[in-house]
Amino acid sequence: MTDLPTSGRTPDDEPAAASTSTATSTPSSAPTSTPTSTPTATPPSAHDASRDRTSGASGGRRFSRRRKAADDDVALGEVILEVTDLKKHFPMHTSGIIRRAADPVKAVDGISFSVRKGETLGLVGESGCGKSTAGRTLLQLLQPTSGSIRYKGKDVTNADPKELRKLRNEMQMVFQDPYGSLNPRQTVGTIIAAPFHIQGIKPEGGIKAEVQRLMERVGLNPEHYNRFPHEFSGGQRQRIGIARAVALRPKVIVCDEPVSALDVSIQAQVVNLLEDLQDEFELTYVFVAHDLAVIRHISDRVAVMYLGKIMELATRDELYENPLHPYTQALLSAVPIPDPRRENKRERILLKGDLPSPINPPSGCVFHTRCPRYREDLSEAERTRCTTEVPVIQGEEDHRVACHFAGPPKVDVI
Repeated sequence: MTDLPTSGRTPDDEPAAASTSTATSTPSSAPTSTPTSTPTATPPSAHDASRDRTSGASGGRRFSRRRKAADDDVALGEVILEVTDLKKHFPMHTSGIIRRAADPVKAVDGISFSVRKGETLGLVGESGCGKSTAGRTLLQLLQPTSGSIRYKGKDVTNADPKELRKLRNEMQMVFQDPYGSLNPRQTVGTIIAAPFHIQGIKPEGGIKAEVQRLMERVGLNPEHYNRFPHEFSGGQRQRIGIARAVALRPKVIVCDEPVSALDVSIQAQVVNLLEDLQDEFELTYVFVAHDLAVIRHISDRVAVMYLGKIMELATRDELYENPLHPYTQALLSAVPIPDPRRENKRERILLKGDLPSPINPPSGCVFHTRCPRYREDLSEAERTRCTTEVPVIQGEEDHRVACHFAGPPKVDVI
């Protein structure tokens, strides 16, 4: 990833996309297949080190100020979103004339974490690990199978439609696909104005003026108010989605891989825009991605997911400098190092075997079938423990790990 520019704006004369988008629906909520490719990774830029971060359990830059917002009942740095033992299982049925219930797809299988106001929690993992499903379940776009979701201390897991509509004012989402998440039959002005019409809110000065102000804030030309999505490039379309998400001044935004479909140079601009908006509006992000460099740049804390479970949860610096779970170590060993001498000397940690099916995950530790530590370092008794006993995520507040035999890597992975 190249050095990130200081501004999130793009020039007004950015070339529009040549092709017309034909997708009309938002990203599908059905469970996806589980390919075995590891997350893509680009080297972190020098700009990463320049971000102003203060010390503390959260590892974030935004928690030196613990003050009450004028219109809010949660102070910066206090828990705004708490998830406990969240599960999302998709029911399956046998094929044939007589359909019988089969084992469900365990897309999210008992994850717990909390998010503080003003911070960014990164969710990272391989394709099919359940990170996107977890994000959609947080916003009730998918109904949880079990567990609890508490927002500002209130349980909203089974919120009724009236409560859910009110919740939409404060929790929004930026979707992965900037092509499929925008209705090609509507103008940009209509798309960004939709939240105001749905919630019955009329901004001061009128909806059109507010929409044009939002367009300008995210780096779009407000004169393009009446243009259609196909007249914009991919990066511009994602900015339209971001403008729609922040229109109602939400408190929490789930970003579902918002830059994965964009070119690297455009990724940097969109990430910087998200950071600027976070500082301006005191937003809280749950940022889903598979690019470890992007996660390192934008996150305050990082949760590593595998097969529907959280393997490791730590502050950004702690996780990247001292990974304890074998899965995290394997992912980080795939990140290129800018120094050629170090890169040539470094030994890769390779994961062998295919990603198991979430319909029938391995017993005990779900990672043991691909774990290099299980394969090379453990005794027979220790292996038996891995195959029969489910590890509980535990440790210090700023670094917790779900592994019976967690420890530093034997080789340099960063």
